[in-house]
Amino acid sequence: MKKTVIAHSPDADDIFMYYAIKFGWVGMDGVVFDNIAKDIQTLNEDALNGVYDIVAISFALYPHIKSEYAPLRTAVSFGEGYGPKLIKRKGEKLKRNFRVALSGEHTTNAMLFRIAYPDARITYMNFLEIEQAVIDGDVHAGVLIHESILTYADALEVEREMWDIWQELAGKDLPLPLGGMAIRRSLPLTKAIAYEETLTKAVQVARDHKDRLSKMLIERDLVRIDAETLDKYLELYANDESISLSPLQYRAINKLFELGYKHGFYDAPVTVEDYLIPTEYTEIRNS
Repeated sequence: MKKTVIAHSPDADDIFMYYAIKFGWVGMDGVVFDNIAKDIQTLNEDALNGVYDIVAISFALYPHIKSEYAPLRTAVSFGEGYGPKLIKRKGEKLKRNFRVALSGEHTTNAMLFRIAYPDARITYMNFLEIEQAVIDGDVHAGVLIHESILTYADALEVEREMWDIWQELAGKDLPLPLGGMAIRRSLPLTKAIAYEETLTKAVQVARDHKDRLSKMLIERDLVRIDAETLDKYLELYANDESISLSPLQYRAINKLFELGYKHGFYDAPVTVEDYLIPTEYTEIRNS
């Protein structure tokens, strides 16, 4: 039996989308799955260094790893009217060159922030530390991600929604691409296709059994939030649109890559469809 590690973030949507596999509801012949949870920037760096065969990434990272990894069509998180939040202490006015904490250089929110606030002084830190850094005055502001967008302290207020920045940059009709999964290109194609099918099924099964799975995650202390917040959070980032990329989501990812290239984050234009696993191979091979 081959052991395959899936590296994902410790936030509730990634855990929810993976744990149908962990609990044995979904499997793959000849493969034993294991998982490891790391903060998103560490995962981005691991992808840059080719550490894992299957790894969660920020969409903004993908053009940097396109030669080594293919994007998966499943386990994706988008914002639609919501997303990361730029927060500050209540009543504080931010200067043009304010100090800000971001969750990592290669995150989607960091790229959008840097486009919108080119004069800000950026500090990168673990996303779990950002809220307290703002409260303590170590930085003037911070961009909250994951569950923190629902649970931040009363002493803080939103300066700007990253969703609004995205809408201004990309237009009014596209969801905000935040994170997804990538798979190593050097894997045998039939195996890569099978992995993608298994992960897609896991997200589908998780959605089909959301209440039961959510209860198990709460009971086993696998998420950092209560049941009510978890339910709300999953409808934001692990919803039915997370199962498989839609044409609208492809357009959104390509707009993100277009913006990144325009503003000097990438050295060449990238179109996400050009790098997907060619799933039609299985049908052709068996015809």
